[in-house]
Amino acid sequence: MEYLYILRDALVWILTIFWVYQIGISLCSLVKLKDKPLKIKKDHRFMAIIPAHNEEAVIANLVESLKNQNYNKELYDIYVIADNCTDNTAKVAKEAGAIVYERFDEEKKTKGYALDWFLQQKIKENAPYDAFFIFDADNIVDKDFIKNMNKKLCQGEDVVQGYRDIKNPTDSWITSGYALFYWTMHRFYHLARYNIGLSPLLNGTGFMVRFDVVKPTGWDTVTLTEDIEFSLKRIIAGKKLGWATDAIVYDEQPVGFKQSWSQRSRWTVGHIQCISKYTKPLAQATKENKTLMNFDGFLYIIGSIPMFVLTLVLLLTNFLIYAGEGMTTVQLIDSLVRYAVPTFLLPIFTAMIVMALDKRPIKPMAKGLLCYPLFLGSWLLINFKCLFKRETTWEKINHVRSIKISDVSETEKVEN
Repeated sequence: MEYLYILRDALVWILTIFWVYQIGISLCSLVKLKDKPLKIKKDHRFMAIIPAHNEEAVIANLVESLKNQNYNKELYDIYVIADNCTDNTAKVAKEAGAIVYERFDEEKKTKGYALDWFLQQKIKENAPYDAFFIFDADNIVDKDFIKNMNKKLCQGEDVVQGYRDIKNPTDSWITSGYALFYWTMHRFYHLARYNIGLSPLLNGTGFMVRFDVVKPTGWDTVTLTEDIEFSLKRIIAGKKLGWATDAIVYDEQPVGFKQSWSQRSRWTVGHIQCISKYTKPLAQATKENKTLMNFDGFLYIIGSIPMFVLTLVLLLTNFLIYAGEGMTTVQLIDSLVRYAVPTFLLPIFTAMIVMALDKRPIKPMAKGLLCYPLFLGSWLLINFKCLFKRETTWEKINHVRSIKISDVSETEKVEN
């Protein structure tokens, strides 16, 4: 029994220190810094790259929003990678005005492989671009996205994540859950770190990479979460990522629970792959470079599944102590409440704070806020399931309606 007490106390200290650190960093999102000075003044040439698999229903809306950018139309090209498509994605994209590359590969089907296939061709061509953007086919892009990303490039940023907003936050409690999660992460994780010189992470879509960055190796990722993998490799190399709150891309989230479960399962498996592949290199980089940025990257990779496992061990330890009559029923209930409140209830208030800071109306999200604990709880179940069963099959998001950039703009006007 004595060893269980020691184990429990050690776990409590580890988890407490970890979360105190995270809260401390999150508060840095409230710091307002002066804008970085421009290192050069130039209108750069860009590629907008859209990997798309059977996305005929939405691809035209994205191309339209890109064609209507407040930026010199001669200085960017829109490319669609029609990846293993069996529908009219390529035809619709061409008609909308995109340059289409069709790819068929039954062995290498992930987004990372499609990006590498395309970029390798552009590298061999020595294509005349300064940087490129990556979008998902169901995105729509704010009219100032390229202009604001160009500014980041002029400030000397090499890899920059734009603000990934949600274009359908009130469609269901699932889409609301995604929106609340991303809004919270954007401010309290990514912006907070960017403000104090640490590194945010790529978010899967709506980001920019200087072309020279990938020329030596191409898009060299192999996990299911190529965005996180690319970010971690940059951090290991001692290179920070940038963050652009004003470069906004609107992403569509699955409305139904089944699709959401499948999508988040893939993300969790991708995180587990990154843990296996990059925990040791991150630890070595932290030891060798002795920088807070490397240490923070290391904490990120151990802060997902490993911390989840430690929390489960802590809960199990309390039950074992209770079974051995080393804890009263009241004490056991108290320990469970201490876990449940910060895990399921505190995020509601945190999300409301973020919405207030970002001046978002709370009323349309009331149902989503009430259901947010269910969304987070289902993610915990996904994490637990993926410890034992790791599905890697991709399930297409069904697009229940066609949302254009003008629709998002009108909605924001009404809500504000």
